[in-house]
Amino acid sequence: MAQIFTLSAAVRDKGGKGATRAVRRAEQVPAVIYGDKKEPVMITLEARELRRHLAATFFTHVYELKVGNTAHKVIPRDVQFHPVTEAPLHVDFLRVSDTTKITAMVPLIAENVDKCPGVKNGGLLNLIYHELEVKCFANQIPESISLNVAELNLGQSIHLHEIKLPQGVEATLHDKNATIATIATPSALRSKEDEAAATTAISPADVPATKQAAPAAGAAAPAAAKPAAKKK
Repeated sequence: MAQIFTLSAAVRDKGGKGATRAVRRAEQVPAVIYGDKKEPVMITLEARELRRHLAATFFTHVYELKVGNTAHKVIPRDVQFHPVTEAPLHVDFLRVSDTTKITAMVPLIAENVDKCPGVKNGGLLNLIYHELEVKCFANQIPESISLNVAELNLGQSIHLHEIKLPQGVEATLHDKNATIATIATPSALRSKEDEAAATTAISPADVPATKQAAPAAGAAAPAAAKPAAKKK
C-alpha cells in the first residue's frame, strides 16, 4: 500500500476573487475537495507547508486532509501557479478510497546512467517520455518508474513493453512498442563516421575488368579490313 501523507486544512466559507485574494494575503492557499459523489468542500492550506510537498511526485501521493474533525482521503489533481513568482495559487484534490481506480502521471527515472556503454562512448540519453500515464487503484500509484539503461549501446532504445511495472499498474499507452528512451548518437560522431566511410580506398580488385584490353604501348594498330572484290 502506498504511503499516506498528511496536510492540515481549514474550511473556507467564502468563494470569489475578493475572498481568495484575502486568503493569499494571509499566506494561505485556496483549495477544493471534490469527487466521490459528494458536495465539494472549499478549504485553505498553509502555503509554507504546501510548498514542502510540491515536487515531481506530488501528484502520485495519497494525502489525508484533516479539516477540523473530518479527514478526507485525497489525491492532488491540479495546481495553479503564479506565472511570475511560481507561487501556488490554487489546488484541486480528488476524493479517493481503496477501491478508486484512477489515472496518474508517474515520473520516469533513468538508473545506472554511469554504467551505460552508449553514454560512455559519447552517446546522449534521450527520454522521449519524462512521465508515463498509468491506471491503477489510488493506493497503488508508484512514486516513480525506473528505466534501467545499464546495457544500452549507441542507437539502442527502451520500449514500453520492456518496462517492468508494479503489480496492478498498467500503462495507458496503446502502442506497447512505443519508444520511451534511446541512446542517441551525437552529430559530431555521425560526421566522423560518414567522413571515414567516404574516404575509404577502393581496391583495384573491386574495379570491373573491361571486355577488351587496350593495346600495349608501341604495338601496331590492327590492320583495317580490305573491301570484298567485285565480281566481273
